[in-house]
Amino acid sequence: MLKIEEIPVERVDEFWNIQFKYLVDDGMILTKEEKEYYQSPEYRDILESYMLRSPDTLHMVYFVQDGVRIGASQYCIYKSEDRKCFILDFWIFPEFRGDGMGHRCFKKFEEYTKSDGAAYYALNYAKEDSRRFWLSNGFVDSGLDEYGSPVMIKQDHACDIYKLK
Repeated sequence: MLKIEEIPVERVDEFWNIQFKYLVDDGMILTKEEKEYYQSPEYRDILESYMLRSPDTLHMVYFVQDGVRIGASQYCIYKSEDRKCFILDFWIFPEFRGDGMGHRCFKKFEEYTKSDGAAYYALNYAKEDSRRFWLSNGFVDSGLDEYGSPVMIKQDHACDIYKLK
């Protein structure tokens, strides 16, 4: 059975190690400067402080299949604004990829976050294979953010308030 396990701020160090390995192994960070930044107290302390804020709490979760961690995600539901669920990270560990596992995890993620108030989803992506994955999960391209990174969005078709411009 597929479940989602919240990572409390007290256990976040384990997540940082797993996330860093993912970012390096999947080619998301390449330079020495990027590696230093993602391992720095500056980066980690900011995100840990977001895990403690309310109402717009940053969540870190594992995807767990039959007691085994198979992936992870970081996200924030902006409850003080329009209930956008911004996905910072979403990945399946390499040994569990394929056979639709990412799609099943995203379906579980949607159920989980909608039950916590998410109205729609947004994310940035860095690689074309990530874009294809998100397109296959109902996301559409939505321009660039203020840093020039591509943005994708997924909204419930029944929710007219969040129509794309």
